[in-house]
Amino acid sequence: MRRVNEGDVTVPAKNADKRVERSKAKVMAETYRQLSRAGVGGVSIDEIARNSGVAKTTIYRHWPSRSALVIDACSSLGSNVEAPDTGDIRADLISLLVNLAEQLQNASWSSVYPSIIDAAERDAEIATMQRALHAAFMAPIETVVERGKAKGQPGPERSTSSLVASLVGPLFYRRWFSKEKIDERFVADVVDGTIPLRPKV
Repeated sequence: MRRVNEGDVTVPAKNADKRVERSKAKVMAETYRQLSRAGVGGVSIDEIARNSGVAKTTIYRHWPSRSALVIDACSSLGSNVEAPDTGDIRADLISLLVNLAEQLQNASWSSVYPSIIDAAERDAEIATMQRALHAAFMAPIETVVERGKAKGQPGPERSTSSLVASLVGPLFYRRWFSKEKIDERFVADVVDGTIPLRPKV
């Protein structure tokens, strides 16, 4: 049986793997707690070690820097959403934006995301992670917009990135600035104002 040395104790590799996974899970749980409480700037390796019971040396064995730990914790924020394809571009966009509105108002990542954007201004690794997160959030919306453009709805006069910004910008504004409710009626108004239906000829 393969054996692994953990400090002064040699344990079977299978047991060591389970111990490693438990330690990593404890570190992740505490990192999420700190992110939710105080954002990226509030994440402290010392506090994570103290509250999780995992030694700093063990933490740094798995994550070589504080940024690496933050990136690992933040990289799974949000949820993967498939782009719907009902044949109705308006309905598909409303469905996606209602889901985004729900996450913005209730998911824990929405309280963390502004601090990620702030940290990305000063940390190139976090900036790379933030761009990847943003791309993942926007991908299904871009897919539906592109599908609509291929059908001539909307027309080709505006770029996909411009249309997506017009669709999601008002939701971000209400979530982080005006603090107004983001309901389905508001979402529908945003969609109709951005991609007006073209009359059939």
